[in-house]
Amino acid sequence: MSAPVATAESAPSPSQVRAGPGAGTGIAYMLAAVGLFAVMDAMIKWLGEVYPTAQLVFFRSAFAFIPIAFVVAGVGLRQALTIKNGRGHVFRCLVGILSMAAYFYCFPRMPLADMIAITFAAPIFITALSVPMLGEKVGPRRWSAILVGFAGVLVIVQPGDGGFEPIALIALLGTLFYALAAIAVRKLSRTDSSVSIVISFTVCSTLVSAALLPFQWVTPSLPDLALLITVGLIGGMAQIAMTNAFRYAEVSLVVPFEYTAMIWAAALGFFVWGEIPGNNVWIGVSIVTASGLYILYREARLGLPRGIARKLQARR
Repeated sequence: MSAPVATAESAPSPSQVRAGPGAGTGIAYMLAAVGLFAVMDAMIKWLGEVYPTAQLVFFRSAFAFIPIAFVVAGVGLRQALTIKNGRGHVFRCLVGILSMAAYFYCFPRMPLADMIAITFAAPIFITALSVPMLGEKVGPRRWSAILVGFAGVLVIVQPGDGGFEPIALIALLGTLFYALAAIAVRKLSRTDSSVSIVISFTVCSTLVSAALLPFQWVTPSLPDLALLITVGLIGGMAQIAMTNAFRYAEVSLVVPFEYTAMIWAAALGFFVWGEIPGNNVWIGVSIVTASGLYILYREARLGLPRGIARKLQARR
C-alpha cells in the first residue's frame, strides 16, 4: 500500500496500460478497494446507531492520515503540500464533505444495499454535469443512457409509492454532491497533483468535523473507539487501493468491478441486520448499472479523459 499515488502528470497512457502486465493487479486492487469500502460502510452503519454523523466523519478522516502517510512518504512532502488552485480545493472540499456527511447520515437509517444502489447513480450525474461545468459535449446516445439511468434511480427510491422513504432523497443528494466533487477533482487534476488533492480534502474534513465535535460528541466505549479508529484506517487503505487500481489498469477495465459493491452490501446487510433488498432495488440497480457501463463504454470509445477524476476521487 505504500506505492505512490498516480498523478495527472504521471498517469500511464491508455495504450501503455493495455499493453502492460498490470491489468490483473489493477483488478485485484479494485476488488480490494470495493471490499474495504463495503466493510467500512457496514461499520459506519453499525456505529451510526449510537454516534452522530460529525463524529463518524472525524474518525474516518483523521485516522485515514495513517495509511495516507505512506503515500506522502513515497511522493515527498513538497508535492503533497503544493496547492496551485486554492479555490478549486475549497469547492472540492465543500462538496466532498457534504457528500460524506449525507452518506454517513443515511447508512444507519437505510438498508445497506438500498444505500449502495443509490450511489451507483454517480456516473450518471457526472456525465450530465460535465456539460454545464466542463463544457463537454454529450451526444444523444449518452443522454439516452442518462435518462435510462435516472429511470433506474426512480425504480430504486419509488417516489409516489407507498414504499418511498424520504431518507432516500438525502442519499441521492449525497450522490449529487459526490458527482460535483468528481467534477471538481477533474478540474484540479489539470494543475495539482493527486496526493495534494487527497491531503487537502482529508485535512478539511478533519477540521470541519472536529469543529462540530463539542456539539455532537458521544464518548465511546473502548471497543467502539477501536471500531471508530478502524473506520479511518480502512477508509484510507481503501482510498489508496482504488488509486492504485487506476494506476495499474485502464479505467474501462477496472470500473465495472466497482459494481461488485452491491454483492457486498446485500451480503453484509443480510447477515448482520437481516435486510433483504426488495425487487425494486435489484431491478433499479440493474438499470443504473447498465446505464453507467454504457456511458463508460461510450467515453472510452470517444477517448474522454474522465478517468483522471476517478483516479483522484475519494469515495467516502
